[in-house]
Amino acid sequence: MSGILFVLYTGIAWEFLPQELGFGSGMTCWRRLRDWHAAGVWQKLHELLLAELHAAGKLDWSKAVIDSSHVRALKGGPKRVRARSTAQRRAPSTTSSPTGTASLSRSA
Repeated sequence: MSGILFVLYTGIAWEFLPQELGFGSGMTCWRRLRDWHAAGVWQKLHELLLAELHAAGKLDWSKAVIDSSHVRALKGGPKRVRARSTAQRRAPSTTSSPTGTASLSRSA
C-alpha cells in the first residue's frame, strides 16, 4: 500500500520506485493496484472513509466539487446548434485558383 501511495503521490514511473524504501518492486505495486481496483477495494475504502468522516462531523459538502471527470453524463448535454455565419457570402479561397489551374512564374 505504501509503495502505491508513494508512486501516486510523487508521480514517478512504477519502474523507478526505489527499492531502498522497502515497498517492493514497482511492478508488484502496480499489479496490486490493478487487482485491488478490479476487486473494488478502492471504492470500498473511499466509501468507508467518507462514512467515518461523516460520522465524526468532518465533512463539509459546501466545498465539494463535481465535474464530468468524476460523474458520467448518461444522456449527455444538449446538442449544440451549428453557429450561423454572419458574413454576406463565403470568403474566396486563398489556397487555390478560382479556375482550378495553377500558374507557374519563372524568373528570367
